[in-house]
This record gives sequence, structure tokens and C-alpha cells, in this order.
Amino acid sequence: MPSEIIVGILSLAGTVLGSLLGILAANRLTVYRIEQLEKKVEIHNHVIERVYNLEKLDEVIEEKIKVVNRRIADLEVYHK
Repeated sequence: MPSEIIVGILSLAGTVLGSLLGILAANRLTVYRIEQLEKKVEIHNHVIERVYNLEKLDEVIEEKIKVVNRRIADLEVYHK
């Protein structure tokens, strides 16, 4: 076999192998970055849920304060 053909085949094999390894490395990096973003989104979603629960609790506490203020006002009128 002529040396030019052997060099061409080796060059082709090297190019294909290099391209495949580059694609695999890029894919691994992409998967890693997506996993990291998913973790951040999960943390963010937990924060949103906690804020929503705090807002609900705040509404309940405000309503209780209104009731207590009405009762205090009624007691003040009753004792005058």
C-alpha cells in the first residue's frame, strides 16, 4: 500500500477520534451545567414556596390582630 494512502487513513482516523472526543467532552460539560442549573432552580422554587407560605401566615396574623383590636375597642367602650 502506498505511504500516501496510509497517511491519509491515519489522518482520517485521528480526525474522527479527535472529533468524537471533543463532542463527548462538550456533551459532558453541557450535562454538568444543566444539572447545576436544575439545582439552582430547585432552590429557587423552595424559596418561592416558603415566601408563599409566609404570605399566607401573614394574612392570618393580620386578621387575628384586627379581631384583637376590635375586642380591645369593645372592652374599652364597655369599661367607660
